[in-house]
Amino acid sequence: QLQLVESGGGLVQPGGSLRLSCAASGFTLDYYTIGWFRQAPGKEREGVACISSTGSTTYYADSVKGRFTISRDNAKNTVYLQMNSLKPEDTAVYYCAAVPSTGSSRLCASVTLGKYGMDYWGKGTLVTVSS
Repeated sequence: QLQLVESGGGLVQPGGSLRLSCAASGFTLDYYTIGWFRQAPGKEREGVACISSTGSTTYYADSVKGRFTISRDNAKNTVYLQMNSLKPEDTAVYYCAAVPSTGSSRLCASVTLGKYGMDYWGKGTLVTVSS
């Protein structure tokens, strides 16, 4: 069974940090581009960050640029999202999703901007930023 499982969410104060993990089971992430997305209550889902299969290309939404860092460890079949300087507006359910890499350096931009369909989705992990 092909699965993506997110973990690492929780309650954090404004200005704090969290690291989310996205672990794959049933398939290897080596050949997949991975995106992180989020959906806040009452809002549409939005792309947050993306990383290519080799890790050589990353892309971030303007709202998180400079605060969030996406990385991957293919040996552990896991992708991470390090979130620093968290703000209340970062509160959302965070999802990771996978799509086979195409070799295009523009794929991550398309993924993050919601212009490219993803093949596999996790069930999400809740991040709450509040004092």
